Amino acid sequence: MDSIAVGMFWISSILIIPFWSLMWFMPQHELTRRFVGDIRWSVLPLLIPYVILALPNAPNILITFASQMPTPEIVVDLFQDDEVIVLGWLHFLAFDLFIGRYVWLRMLSTKRPIYVSTPILILCTLMAPLGFLLGLLATWQHNQVERDSVMNHGK
Repeated sequence: MDSIAVGMFWISSILIIPFWSLMWFMPQHELTRRFVGDIRWSVLPLLIPYVILALPNAPNILITFASQMPTPEIVVDLFQDDEVIVLGWLHFLAFDLFIGRYVWLRMLSTKRPIYVSTPILILCTLMAPLGFLLGLLATWQHNQVERDSVMNHGK
């Protein structure tokens, strides 16, 4: 595997640990609100390595998906390239962190205790769609407040 891809893999994997740790163990701390609460800080550890790997691979990926309907075979063939595998990993990390951040914000707004938020956020780290589902269920009444806020915004 290319040393740049390996470096981007490890840099990203290590740099997001503080964000998850803050959300898990210090969800209401000012430091968490400052770094995790600011989307720019949250995505930076993943965005820079992603751009470094995506730019040289973008033409191949775009041509592959623009020229034909994606099939499982095409995706598997695309993932034969080590850099594309690392791009996929970075995509997973970004998605997990984005979903986890959204769930963390909902947990804060509904004042869920740490013993509720931490297991759900850990699940977001490992399996974001399931963590997202549990996060929505744990903050269900927030849905009505959010919907009312959006519906009454223009009035």
